[in-house]
Amino acid sequence: MTFSTMLSAVSLSFVLAATAQAQAPQDKETAPFTIPENGITVPPDLGNVTFELPAVSWIENGRPIDQAEDALELLATADRHGLDPRWFHISQLKSQWGRISYAASAEETANFDRELTTQMRTYVKFLKNGRISPSLIKNRYSKPIFSDADADLFLTRAISNGNLKASVKALTDSIPMYNSLMQALAVYRELQKKPGMDQPLPALPGGKLTEGQPYNGMPALIERLVLLGDLPEDTPARPIYDDTIIAGIKSFQQRHGLEPDGVIGKGTLAQLNTRPIDRIRQIQISMERLRWTPLMEGERRIVVNVPEFVLRAYHIRNQKAENLIEMKVIVGKSFNTSTPLFDGAVSKIEFSPYWNVPISISRGELIPRLRRDPSYMEKQGFEFVTQSGVSQNVSEDNISAVLNGQARIRQRPGPKNALGDIKFIFPNNEAIYLHHTPSTRLFDRTRRDLSHGCIRVEEPVRLAQFVLEKQPQWTADAIQKAMTAKKSKTINVLEPVPVVLGYSTVVVKNNKIHFFADIYGQDKILDNAIKKMAASRNIPPAS
Repeated sequence: MTFSTMLSAVSLSFVLAATAQAQAPQDKETAPFTIPENGITVPPDLGNVTFELPAVSWIENGRPIDQAEDALELLATADRHGLDPRWFHISQLKSQWGRISYAASAEETANFDRELTTQMRTYVKFLKNGRISPSLIKNRYSKPIFSDADADLFLTRAISNGNLKASVKALTDSIPMYNSLMQALAVYRELQKKPGMDQPLPALPGGKLTEGQPYNGMPALIERLVLLGDLPEDTPARPIYDDTIIAGIKSFQQRHGLEPDGVIGKGTLAQLNTRPIDRIRQIQISMERLRWTPLMEGERRIVVNVPEFVLRAYHIRNQKAENLIEMKVIVGKSFNTSTPLFDGAVSKIEFSPYWNVPISISRGELIPRLRRDPSYMEKQGFEFVTQSGVSQNVSEDNISAVLNGQARIRQRPGPKNALGDIKFIFPNNEAIYLHHTPSTRLFDRTRRDLSHGCIRVEEPVRLAQFVLEKQPQWTADAIQKAMTAKKSKTINVLEPVPVVLGYSTVVVKNNKIHFFADIYGQDKILDNAIKKMAASRNIPPAS
């Protein structure tokens, strides 16, 4: 019997024995419980027994086992995951390995065994949890933590089964896009070796480059676009900015969250001049986030990637995302009203919703507007909700009541309602939800950080069908009818759908690497946190 099988049997025994003991009459002595399949006899007081799991060991009969060498190789190539091998004392371990492989004292061998276990434990925890707890940078996610005990059990099973490398690979295989980012990291490390990639392109004539203009930096521009995959390798040199190069620039712009207009201006030139080392760091930061963002728990999930301005909804089967739905979203304004990063679950949907205006918006925007133009109240369907009832009278008494917290302003359901015609509610302390919008033209913009913090969705009917798929009475027609009823109606979602507000500035789509602006400065915050952690381990800043 393998250790893994034995552990599973003991775990099952515990459950069955505890159940049998709980169900037995209290005035009779509980007999030992035997598992028929393997003959394990479990004592009646199993609940009081403390099990000590076998320690992780890389030594057998005084010599290192083959998988000790595999472990060293994994640590030495941790940079494939965007991790620095120096974090795992790889030089020290290799030196110890050189001694114990030939002749070493029992003490040296034991020291190597302990050190390798410590570093492999740290390594697998980094792959499962990331290096930085998201709570340290005010990201609130509920993904379970992979503990020291979990890591030791994982390593013990992998060693026992003789598949350490495959087991470690499986830790990240199920994370969406993770393997693609590993490949992207390798691509940019190769680009880093190209001398021309670190050299800024020549200044643009007149500050921008448009069709038909000559440009003395054309050879370098063509070379760069070829290396980045936005132009074919056989693109010939030319002095004029023509249709062929414009097509390459449009591809580049589309991959970098820029307006794909084919004009090289200040923003496009800045992205073209971004060094591979900076892209490498951006990819590493994105991989770190993926490790602790809860993307594959449960049966289905809604994920908003804030800097990409995209929502994805999918089913999870066999640790793979299937039946992907993708749509544009509008998120909170950069820095001013940023969308917070956390996870929750859509538990209710409100059709034809009222919008209860947050006091911050009432105080900072709406009340000043009403004082300038009282007719705005009725035109936009707003009303005061006071202790004595509902009123559209823009009086100082009603305004003062709102400012003093004794009343609120709300907007009635209808075509002008800021929430549109549907709201997806996932309880949280930030008053954040998904909703539609009457301003659908804003989805045509490339950069869409335009809201007060909530997320506006482009295709609300499609998203509602996904959320309500286990409530078959809610067809597309029924959803559309409820959205246009102009009468508020809230329904419960029978099986709440997890929703994640995430943040990744690097995305691989259709085998192309896309980079997005760090609109909230979250990459910089995480990078600084990692650098502080590295400093605490005496790792040089370059790591």
